[in-house]
Amino acid sequence: MMKIAVPKGHLEETTVRLLENSGIGAVNRESRQLFAKTNDPEIELVFVRAQDIPHLVAKGATDLGITGYDLVRESGSDVVELLDLGFGYTKVVVAAHEKSGIESAKDIKSGMRVATEFPNVAGRYFTEKGKKVELTRVTGAAEITPFIGVADLVVDISSTGTTLRMHGLQIIDTILESSARLIANRRSLREKKAKIEDMTTAIASVIRARGRKLILLNVPEAKLLSIKRIMPGMAGPTVSKVEAAEPMLAVQAVVESNKVYEIVRKAKQAGARDILVVPIERILP
Repeated sequence: MMKIAVPKGHLEETTVRLLENSGIGAVNRESRQLFAKTNDPEIELVFVRAQDIPHLVAKGATDLGITGYDLVRESGSDVVELLDLGFGYTKVVVAAHEKSGIESAKDIKSGMRVATEFPNVAGRYFTEKGKKVELTRVTGAAEITPFIGVADLVVDISSTGTTLRMHGLQIIDTILESSARLIANRRSLREKKAKIEDMTTAIASVIRARGRKLILLNVPEAKLLSIKRIMPGMAGPTVSKVEAAEPMLAVQAVVESNKVYEIVRKAKQAGARDILVVPIERILP
């Protein structure tokens, strides 16, 4: 049995959808249920807090886990990162009150008070900067601490900076950028190597397919060069003969989604017809 830790909360839906698209089948569970079976009898999902996943994976309670890179760094757990999953983007930043006079890291003075949910990440940052600060761990709402006089600075996560600005704070430095990562237990990588490699390849194929479409069309043979210039695809278009009264070719290529409109428009102008645009679930190299 291979166990995969799935983060409860805001990353849960995207994570489950990614795993389902990777081939494990629909995940059915009650809202309070912590375990879920999959179509693969050798794979079981475990739903836990995102911040607990690095520890669970490191200890071998689960073989794989999906959680934020910021939480992996904060935990200091000995795990192996396998994939950047490309969602759950955020940053760990240093912020100060906009009227504090602190505009950058060089303005931070030793002895300043710092409120944070990331004492390990923050501690390493200030040590590297040569700043001796007083760290206070909070479990939420760090952004309010300068306002009530509890801290001079906060180290917190931020996606757009909106919440910080609403509380009169400005970002003065970015410590790290984070996204959801697939992590593995070191022992599991040895003992369940084939299964983990299969799962990693499947997930990577879904990520690779993001933002891509398959375009299929028919074109007169004489127009092939024009079409090839329009839709080169990942490694060039695939061309095959169409059994038709006039010399016709079928052309297909994988293209970026944001280029579909322009490619279809130009292809029609070049004489293409019977154009199909098809979504792609997975791309394997």
